[in-house]
Amino acid sequence: MTTTAGAGLVVVALVLPVCGMLAAFVLGGRTAERLALATLGLGVAVALLLAAAVLRAGAPLVYPVGGWLPPLGLVLLADGVAAAMLLTGAVVLFAVAAFGRAEHATPPGGAETRAAFAFWTFLLALAAALAAAFLGGDLFNLFVALEMLTFAALALACLEGRPSQFRSELRYLLFALIGSVLYLLGTALFYGAYGTLDVRSLAGQARADLPTMLAASLMTAGLVAKMALFPLHLWLPPAHAGAPPAASAVLSGLVLKASFVLLLRLWFWVMPPVLAVAAAPLLAGLGAAAILVGSLVALRQSRLKLLVAYSTVAQIGYLFLMFPLVLAGDDIASARAWTGGVLQAASHAFAKAAMFLAAGIIAGALGHDRVAALGGAARIVPMAVIAFGLAGLSLMGIPPSGGFTAKWLLLTSAVATGQWWWAAVIVGGGLLTGGYVYRVIGGAFGESPNEARAHSPVALGPQRVALLLALISVLLGLLPLASFQLVQIGRLPGAAAVLP
Repeated sequence: MTTTAGAGLVVVALVLPVCGMLAAFVLGGRTAERLALATLGLGVAVALLLAAAVLRAGAPLVYPVGGWLPPLGLVLLADGVAAAMLLTGAVVLFAVAAFGRAEHATPPGGAETRAAFAFWTFLLALAAALAAAFLGGDLFNLFVALEMLTFAALALACLEGRPSQFRSELRYLLFALIGSVLYLLGTALFYGAYGTLDVRSLAGQARADLPTMLAASLMTAGLVAKMALFPLHLWLPPAHAGAPPAASAVLSGLVLKASFVLLLRLWFWVMPPVLAVAAAPLLAGLGAAAILVGSLVALRQSRLKLLVAYSTVAQIGYLFLMFPLVLAGDDIASARAWTGGVLQAASHAFAKAAMFLAAGIIAGALGHDRVAALGGAARIVPMAVIAFGLAGLSLMGIPPSGGFTAKWLLLTSAVATGQWWWAAVIVGGGLLTGGYVYRVIGGAFGESPNEARAHSPVALGPQRVALLLALISVLLGLLPLASFQLVQIGRLPGAAAVLP
């Protein structure tokens, strides 16, 4: 294993936000804002170049840190999924930073605030942790990246300092720490059995024996706890609903995806196929339960942000439907399911970030987030309501959105492999999603009993950011299917899959 051409971009993608974070911490609040915007903007350009380099190489980019190869050294690894998710994360983070200027900008001559300084610094810290989680090639260092991600996200979620925020985020921390302990126990078992934690070295070595099964079970339990997969979702709704809109956007849109990418590494790279095939129906079953339960509970919510949070519980479930479909044995259906799962992760990131930002704007404009009293919102904050609706179309799977393409790929793979029950779940979940999205949009376009007025001045900038993210979630579905060939690169060690 040697350094591949273009692998220097992998290092840049990781080091750039780290340097920005350290510089912001040293230079202070007013400079932190400019540094964060510049760094995250450059991050989008670097992520684009990295994705182009992976696509041009047609193989994962590998960078041994310090020139040391596993098992003594560590590697950074950028395959198609890592490149796609890194680009998704870079765009969403830059958009969230632009959104945050309305609240956390320091005006010329104004006093610097601690909250603004913390927002910009921890946003850069979260960008660095995401890059480490997507590009890491070692199971233990991926654990370290997830821990950094958790604490950066917690800091953003508690930024307002309200007691209710601390209570909900402490529950998040409890679940995250339990998940970390389980994951760490699994990595210890792997290291004891194989003497390495490098993902590429473990590929093909893992045996279908009791220690491997136990290690994988512990690690999977830890990761699904961090992802809030049903029934370990209890921390997510209060944590996301109680956080500021910008924090909710990155929590739901990005933070959960790091654990998802690690699960893909574990089950499709490390684990022997016989164990992966056995575990896949269980994971998909939990995903199906998440879709149905999360959607039904979302339909009953009286608060807008709680509705969106339970929608996240439901939408996470679609990511797990890909597991039995990828392992079904049909090469074409497998490639489609893989693309559908990764595209669902990306389109959900854009749509859910847009939805949380729009919900925050609506709640701020009306002075409340009661779903039954949203009348007049479409007149007061029209772009935010349109952004919410467009994001909802993607979550429902209405063409031509990215969510439609993702769910269509999963659905056709289910039908092609004879697993029609997953197709029924996808269709049913889309109908339920339509129900709770309609509740919000119908109420927002309705009339208020009293003439609704803006509770506080509404800036156009944040509305435009939410609308842009929603438009991206829709425009993903207009790209030709061949555009997603990137995510097939490095799908399996030593194998290439062509998307039909």
